[in-house]
Amino acid sequence: MDGLTLFGLVAVSAMVVCYALEPRSRWFVLGFASACVLGSVYGFLQGAWPFGVVEAIWAIVAARRWWRSR
Repeated sequence: MDGLTLFGLVAVSAMVVCYALEPRSRWFVLGFASACVLGSVYGFLQGAWPFGVVEAIWAIVAARRWWRSR
C-alpha cells in the first residue's frame, strides 16, 4: 500500500466515524467537514477530480451545519 492510498483510507475512515458520531457532539460535525477536506485532497491527488469536487462540496455543507449549530 503506497502513501497516497493510506492517506485516502485514513481520510475516508475518519469521514465514516465522524458521520456516525455526529449526533453525540457538534464537534463531530466539524470533524466530518475536516475529513471531507482530506477526502477532497485525496481525490485531486489521485486524479479523480469529480470525487475531489464532491468531497469539497460536502466539506462546505458540513462546515455550514457546524457553524449554524452554534
